[in-house]
Amino acid sequence: MRFEIMRLDDVDGTPVDTTVVDAASVNRIVQQAASIGQRLWIRPAGNAAS
Repeated sequence: MRFEIMRLDDVDGTPVDTTVVDAASVNRIVQQAASIGQRLWIRPAGNAAS
């Protein structure tokens, strides 16, 4: 499964950066964001027909 991760602006919460990663990478990204107090929005990524 793949997830879309949006990094959010500290002031108004608008997305400033978006990336799509596999499930194995989500924990690493969340840990990094938590260590510096960064806000994230994580949701399942849309799937194109395979």
